[in-house]
Amino acid sequence: MNGVMDFISLWALPFIILLILTTGLFKRVPLYETFTDGAKDGFKVAVNIIPYLVAIIVAISMFRASGIIESIENLFAPVLSHFNIPADTIPLMIVRSLSGSAALGVFSDIANNLGPDDYATKLSAVMVGSSETTFYVLAVYFGAIGISKLRYALLVGLLADFIGIVCAIAVCNWMF
Repeated sequence: MNGVMDFISLWALPFIILLILTTGLFKRVPLYETFTDGAKDGFKVAVNIIPYLVAIIVAISMFRASGIIESIENLFAPVLSHFNIPADTIPLMIVRSLSGSAALGVFSDIANNLGPDDYATKLSAVMVGSSETTFYVLAVYFGAIGISKLRYALLVGLLADFIGIVCAIAVCNWMF
């Protein structure tokens, strides 16, 4: 079975590319022109989302530099310990909705400091996998297509993040 999976993973992408090129040739699509038009559109999207990405980076930097994350950690640690939630995971809960790379940085710190078998590391891993970078998604995808009124998308995204974190805590308490 392992050999089959290796074969599929090795040849899946070349097969898909060949399939797309073959289909384009049979349908007489101007492949090079279509590719360059798509690249131009991709570059326009990248330029359009730069302000949103800068705003997220600045917000994350402000949170880290101001010490708000540490203050929140100190404030909620006694309450969360009652629910078997280590204080080390609080920064991850805060940062996860803002940035995936910041969340992975926090997770790496937790794993390096406490080790891979610690409950906080396991809980953090499940939290990272069960929540989304809501602000990044809204900034990039909504910014790419020009939507400036987020309406309920932000509320629903943050609610989904909260539910993901609560479910991660429940599953980890049950399993570990």
